[in-house]
Amino acid sequence: MRRSAHRPFSNRGRLTVVLVVVTALMLTLLGRLWYLQVVTGPSYVRAATESRVRSVVLPPVRGQILDVRGRPLVANETKPQVSVDYMALIHQPDGGKDVLTRLAQALGRPYQEIADRARLCTGDVPRPCWPGSPYQPIVVADDVSVRTALWIAERQDEFPGVSTALRPVRTYPLGSAAAHVLGYLQPPSPDDPEGGPELIGRDGLEAEYDRELAGRTGIRQVAVDSTGKVTGLIREEAAVAGDTLVTSIDARVQELAERALARAVTAARKRGEPADSGAAVVLEATTGRVTAIADYPTYHPGVWTGGISQRDYEDLPLVSAAVQGQWPPGSTWKVTSTAAAAKAGYSLRASYDCPGGYTIGGRVFHNFESAELGRMDMRRALVVSCDTIFYRFAEKLWQRDGGLTPVKRPKDPMQAMAREFGFGTPTGVDLPHEASGRVPDRAWKKSTWERTRADSCRRAKTGYPEMSDRKRAAYLKALAAGNCRSGGVWWAGDAANFSIGQGDVLVTPLQLARGYAALANGGTVFSPRIGKQVVRADGTVSRTITPPVMGKIGASRTTLRFIRDALAGVPRTGTAAGAFEGYPFKRLPVAGKTGTAEAYGRQDTSWFASFGPVKKPKYVVVVVVSQGGTGGTTAAPAAREIWEGIAALTHDAKKHDKKAGKHKKHGSGTRSASLPPSALAGAGGAR
Repeated sequence: MRRSAHRPFSNRGRLTVVLVVVTALMLTLLGRLWYLQVVTGPSYVRAATESRVRSVVLPPVRGQILDVRGRPLVANETKPQVSVDYMALIHQPDGGKDVLTRLAQALGRPYQEIADRARLCTGDVPRPCWPGSPYQPIVVADDVSVRTALWIAERQDEFPGVSTALRPVRTYPLGSAAAHVLGYLQPPSPDDPEGGPELIGRDGLEAEYDRELAGRTGIRQVAVDSTGKVTGLIREEAAVAGDTLVTSIDARVQELAERALARAVTAARKRGEPADSGAAVVLEATTGRVTAIADYPTYHPGVWTGGISQRDYEDLPLVSAAVQGQWPPGSTWKVTSTAAAAKAGYSLRASYDCPGGYTIGGRVFHNFESAELGRMDMRRALVVSCDTIFYRFAEKLWQRDGGLTPVKRPKDPMQAMAREFGFGTPTGVDLPHEASGRVPDRAWKKSTWERTRADSCRRAKTGYPEMSDRKRAAYLKALAAGNCRSGGVWWAGDAANFSIGQGDVLVTPLQLARGYAALANGGTVFSPRIGKQVVRADGTVSRTITPPVMGKIGASRTTLRFIRDALAGVPRTGTAAGAFEGYPFKRLPVAGKTGTAEAYGRQDTSWFASFGPVKKPKYVVVVVVSQGGTGGTTAAPAAREIWEGIAALTHDAKKHDKKAGKHKKHGSGTRSASLPPSALAGAGGAR
């Protein structure tokens, strides 16, 4: 057979191709190996290292919150706590169920309570649960007796993954007093970044000063194996304790306000008034510092310790009536209207008629109980709270601005004066979630109408068939029809209601206290502050907190002095005379104004705003009771009780100072461990 002449070359060619392919593959493999080891090697090393290191947060001791004299409002108490190691539990054959069952029996708690606290929070797991790192000890019981804690600690073979330790727990020496002011702590939400603090401030001062109170968390880095089991300690950085917050709150005045407010609500209910909520605010008139804020209803902030169920959470009265509650101010508002009338040119000493009713636009606006009070000057008008004089002022000023065809830039003098008193905007107090109140005017009413007109027109046709109260439903349907046609018009009646603190005007108790403080101190409007100093653990002052000045009232000093002198007659011979009968005016003279605000479908809101001593005001006291009746029957007696307590503290302080002076005179060198207890004597207040 004849052989091909080209076959040897063909075989050699194939070998060459194979050699080239093999060489290319080897080069590719070597290149990839070089890339993985040299170029991206460090990133893989980091990833491998990170997968074996876990961080555990070490919570610091949280700073205390003190009153102005150093008395603890929020303190720390060391208590035994029982924690579980989540990773140790889930690596047990049954996921830790047997351990948690024995632990629940030892603690005398239901198994489900302990199991719920030991689980991790996820999108579909409700509280109680643990929102932090699974490598951090999870507290499942923090009110354990020492005996029980020791019993568990001695039986680690029965409780693998369970530990006991003494840890600080928040305590509240005043009980429920100032609960809304102090706030509370809660674990961070599941959305918060891992590695944050174990507990954070969620409301009140705890939230506002959280960064300083919390201190600095420590960190412990541990090595873990591929199953998550801890194999060793890498490094540890100790936690730094939080700073202490010294406040301007006087615990004794705070307790006075709490008792007086609770008694006022109880007394109103006994008279048949619904009295569902209220507040009492005490400010230093010349500094803007807060001395006391009491809310009703209140609660004990200790309920947050150890976690709280969703149901119990929903039952808590978490809204502060003093800072977030808004009501029409009633006749307490007349101080702003008086100042506006004086600035507009009306004489405060002239004589004005006070009939039982005043007709505006075909509607009669009445005095309280349609009382015919005769002629009087503005001093008397404030003392007896004549409404019809203010109606007349409001109508005349409304007409100056053009009435129903307003000028291009209406002056709205009463609204302008109210804003100078600080109304219509938040006070800026160092508490979260403050309400802004409302100062309605032409622009507000028009914008509100434009926003709600479609709904008003719909309701004008359909009415309110879902309401069982047919009288109320008929009223609302008629109101909707009027709003549909011309709801954006600022009528003379709107101006009249505004002048006496009725209609759409709203204030918070703190705003009213701030306004009366400005009246009392000669016109300076402060932004109130509760915090006074932040103090480090070594006793040095980190920072001093001073209430900033927000503005000045644009009324003359003569006008403000006239109003102050007029209000001195209210508790002596005016609308609060019954509440202040027998009060020791010589010891601490008080001036004030009652307010009875009406609201359709609800009982009257009871107000009393006051300051004292009259000549050199130091304190402002404001009390409100929602659905509490008239200002003179509910709020004024509560304010009187607070003032009597302040007077007693002042008397005790003077005795203390006199006694201390005798010791100094005789060279005894003795000195009290704490300052004498009274802002009126200058102790504890800002200069």
